[in-house]
Amino acid sequence: MKKVAVIAIGGNSLIKAGERGTIEEQFSAVQDTVENIYEIIKLGYNVVITHGNGPQVGNILIQSEAGKHQVPTLPLYYCGAFSQGGMGFMIQQVASNVFAREGLQKDVAAIVTQVLVDADDPAFSAPSKPIGPFYKTLDELQHRIEHHGWQVVEDAGRGYRRVVASPRPIDIIEKKIIKTLIDAGNLVIAVGGGGIPVIRRDNELQGISAVIDKDFASSLLATEINANVFIISTGIEKVALNFKTANPLWLDHITADDCQKYITAGEFAKGSMLPKIEASLKFLQNGGEKVIITSPSKLSAALQNQTGTHITLS
Repeated sequence: MKKVAVIAIGGNSLIKAGERGTIEEQFSAVQDTVENIYEIIKLGYNVVITHGNGPQVGNILIQSEAGKHQVPTLPLYYCGAFSQGGMGFMIQQVASNVFAREGLQKDVAAIVTQVLVDADDPAFSAPSKPIGPFYKTLDELQHRIEHHGWQVVEDAGRGYRRVVASPRPIDIIEKKIIKTLIDAGNLVIAVGGGGIPVIRRDNELQGISAVIDKDFASSLLATEINANVFIISTGIEKVALNFKTANPLWLDHITADDCQKYITAGEFAKGSMLPKIEASLKFLQNGGEKVIITSPSKLSAALQNQTGTHITLS
């Protein structure tokens, strides 16, 4: 059987710097991303694409708030499903067109994916993930705070924003169908935005307002479908120590022990590289072979050991 690669791409990579994020602009960005992933498929890998959705869900929430006097607002977990469908469609259509152009007989499936979290996860006691639009005053949010339980913070002098929990994923609900599709040789798009957060109550699944880190969810999916390699596509070609200094040290290969050492030393930023490194460790500790962190245009080269940061257990 072919090797399986799970490739996690950021939601921000589908809205390029300086762009408004129109659908046309996002289609163009998806085209670039899929062209790079096609090179990996040519190397003989079956691929699952996962993606972030931060900017896209933010836009959906703004649209929902703007229309609240005409139609009901949307719960956050539904916005996540909404973004999965839209972004999955874009990737699916572009990939199908690329395959047709290249004469590759491969089907593409986008799976709306639920991800189970623990209702007692400590993150629910300390929501910290800002989402949605900025509000100028707390008065605008008083009804939401009193009647919907919103928690709000002042965000760097730019206004007030809602914050929600970011619990850790514990299971991918649709993992069996994802594995069936990938084993059959299809290109699969799944776990968009970290997945739709759900909890289990009385043996039933229920959506819950939260945001799951897409790298942690992608790492879990990679483990659950027995992927060989987990690839994190980000804004840099390699991971660096002393990042954003005059003398960064770019890393070609590091081990799990190295990662722990660098985490303890505070080398990785909490809202940036740290979750990527922690998700990488989780995959390796659960039996994964290798993690690669690199930029979108270097995916194929990195998989051929020409660039990127390669992380292994030892």
